[in-house]
Amino acid sequence: MQTTAESAVEATAAVVPLITSVQGVLAVLVGVAAFWFFVEKITGWKLFQFMPPLIFIYLTPVVLSNTGVLTGESPVYGVLRHIGLPAFIVLLLLGIDVGAAVRVMGKGVLVMLLGTAGVVLGAPVAYLVVKGMLAPEAWIGFGALAGSWIGGTGNMAATFAAIAPAQGEPGREMADAMFGLAVLADNAVYIVWLPLLLASKSFAERFNKWARVPADRLEKMEAAAAEMAASKVDRAPTMVDYLNLGVITAVVIAIGSWLAPLIPPITLGGEAVVTASTYNILIVTTLGIALSFTPARRIPGSHEIAMAIVYVFVARMGAVASLAGLAQAPAFILGAFLWIFIHGLFVLGGAWLFRVDVHSAAIASAANIGGAASAPVVASAHRESLVPVSILMALIGYAVGNYAAFLAATLCRLV
Repeated sequence: MQTTAESAVEATAAVVPLITSVQGVLAVLVGVAAFWFFVEKITGWKLFQFMPPLIFIYLTPVVLSNTGVLTGESPVYGVLRHIGLPAFIVLLLLGIDVGAAVRVMGKGVLVMLLGTAGVVLGAPVAYLVVKGMLAPEAWIGFGALAGSWIGGTGNMAATFAAIAPAQGEPGREMADAMFGLAVLADNAVYIVWLPLLLASKSFAERFNKWARVPADRLEKMEAAAAEMAASKVDRAPTMVDYLNLGVITAVVIAIGSWLAPLIPPITLGGEAVVTASTYNILIVTTLGIALSFTPARRIPGSHEIAMAIVYVFVARMGAVASLAGLAQAPAFILGAFLWIFIHGLFVLGGAWLFRVDVHSAAIASAANIGGAASAPVVASAHRESLVPVSILMALIGYAVGNYAAFLAATLCRLV
């Protein structure tokens, strides 16, 4: 007859993960990210237009780690948190060209920033409505979702890293669960919001009349977009480019990790609300933006490398995620839909206030809510010539995303 202790030992042994080595974990994370983009490419399924590879890249490691295939604890996760995260922030921000975006879109940039304000102010309003049905840590999930809706996936991951408890601290497991709900809500809203932005082209004439759009606005945009396209010089990255990007990234990471612990934390009610982790993210973000005004912006390849790291990092988030908060998904998603409605009102208000056309308004919203992956899709549906500038708009979202999302998260925390 087995003792209780013997049964416990057998139970523990039974759940030892199959993949635990550093090499194996890294191979799974990179492999999962590559696999779903491969499937998207070879199948051409329309499913991926409404459920991007992101959600599958996140959910696959969730399944693997919760079924005993992949370990939930590995040095790889720490390396991605402390090096991969700041690296992709720097690389994403290097390509910002605010001047070019303003020259083409004009006041459309202001509409985008008003849409950002709608995300920031809509967060506490939506959270107030549904917080009674959610765990106390749900504000962390709202903060992460604000990062995605202001900038993109990179901002989502960065904001979560800045506001969530450290690994092993109280509340971390539920915070991970809230991140999972943020990913689900992000995609649930995307499935509805993207078709609305695409369909808005059909109302262009009536919308532009309502918004009192100047008759020559579209012609000026087309001319500025053509001028930008003619002046742009594209070239393939070289080995020296990769080395230069590596040096810049490593120096910024080192500065952030050195400065952040030197700044005193900010407390609220005896609890630290701005910690060294938060400072590190904000310092790296600020330095990345500053570098975008230097010749470093012209080094090719930074965006592609950054996005590759982002998706591997999202896989890492899935690998350490908990399913504890899954029952709260309906309430969280309800809050997200209320929240996106508020964002939409701000975009419409901005379009009327600044007399901006429906094409620019749709791109502005897509640059916020969908980031660099969705803005070009909406731009190509509205006006093909605006595809390049739509990416620049999304990069502006990356620039303000970490600051604004932290503000949104703090407002939810106060609520």
